[in-house]
Amino acid sequence: MSKSPYVRLSKAGILFCAFITLLNDRLGETILLPLLPKLKTSFGISAQTLGLLGGSYALSQFIVAPLIGALSDKYGRKPVITFCVAGSVIGLSIFALTIAFWNTNIEIWKGGTPLIIFLLFGARVIDGASGGTAASATAILADISTPENRAKTFGLIGAAFGLGFIIGPFIGGLLTNIAFTLPGILATLFAIFNLIIVIIFLPETYQSKNNLLIKKRTLNPINQLINVFKNPLISRLSLAFFLFFMAFNGLTSFLLLYLEEIFKWVGNEPVLAYTIMNVHFSISKGLLPALNLAWVGVVAIIVQGFLIGKLVHKFGESRLTMAGIGFVISGSFLLIIGNIENAIPLVFSGCSLLALGTGLVVPSLRAIISKKLTSSGQGAILGNLQGLQSLGSFLGYAIAGIAYKNNPSSPFILGMGLLIVVGYLVAGGINMKPKINY
Repeated sequence: MSKSPYVRLSKAGILFCAFITLLNDRLGETILLPLLPKLKTSFGISAQTLGLLGGSYALSQFIVAPLIGALSDKYGRKPVITFCVAGSVIGLSIFALTIAFWNTNIEIWKGGTPLIIFLLFGARVIDGASGGTAASATAILADISTPENRAKTFGLIGAAFGLGFIIGPFIGGLLTNIAFTLPGILATLFAIFNLIIVIIFLPETYQSKNNLLIKKRTLNPINQLINVFKNPLISRLSLAFFLFFMAFNGLTSFLLLYLEEIFKWVGNEPVLAYTIMNVHFSISKGLLPALNLAWVGVVAIIVQGFLIGKLVHKFGESRLTMAGIGFVISGSFLLIIGNIENAIPLVFSGCSLLALGTGLVVPSLRAIISKKLTSSGQGAILGNLQGLQSLGSFLGYAIAGIAYKNNPSSPFILGMGLLIVVGYLVAGGINMKPKINY
């Protein structure tokens, strides 16, 4: 289908707006990651509460995602994405202000831990409920691309997410070591910049259908998941997809806290020193978690951006999925057996295996599920996998918070157990043969 001259002339601007929006979606989360251990160690928030706090974003996104998609089709992309980015600004602002005023002498904060917890949860729920930014930006990219170049255009998604995961934790770690209020402030400022860019430069890319009826049943996220599990060809694989994200988010949600409490990666004590052209550099313990997460982002970009296509061609999705599960289990094991003396090589190696394994499992498992469906059934069901991912993430966060209190290694052990179940489900689900068109 040919596009209007307006869309053709505006494509560069649209791509820029979509890229900034996708980057904001990732930075809004990753830049705050180094701050989370401070909420426990400095402010006394329990591990269970931190787990629920982290999961509240994913749960809100799970509940609201069907509505965001329906509104986007009815009213157009620009008003919906503007609303979503504005919600992100509000959520991040509340989070940043709550942290900033935590230890002030303002009367309302004195002894007001329940109020502070309420505000933090409210901030993450608002941000998650308006978290259709990534979905809306993806829809915009689909609007302006043809089927032939859609995969290339969608490469922008991986680039933005990978870049956000590289620079977000690193900048957040640097700022947290200076002042724990700075990461939230910077995340809010970037979200405001994103909102200005969208309002000024983004044109409408979709001809909305204002007379489109939004059915209540389609807005129920549970109904969307039921549709996935009703299909016998993919129900087993879909359960594996759900459990994988539950396991992965569970074992990684408390990673930074684990590094700080178990390996003492905190403070300004130098642990690595080197000289380049007579200039001396050193890396402090407190910077190691941010560097580790930045390295994870580099590995993820290499695997998903450059290697996955060649690996699929050579080994196939089934082998890559099983290998990826093995890598994640191995990475978790390295994190468990590490100690203060050998922490740096084991943690960086372990997290590299986590990134490598996830980079292999997620696209490969999606492809396996896709191949078991006819083209008429792919759109709805593959879209609903995002709901499974969000719900699995929420449960992973919540369960890990409970487990971490008893033993900091428990989230990794539970994750490894779940991943063994995932491997069993995938091995059996791969051989399911299509008999009916869905």
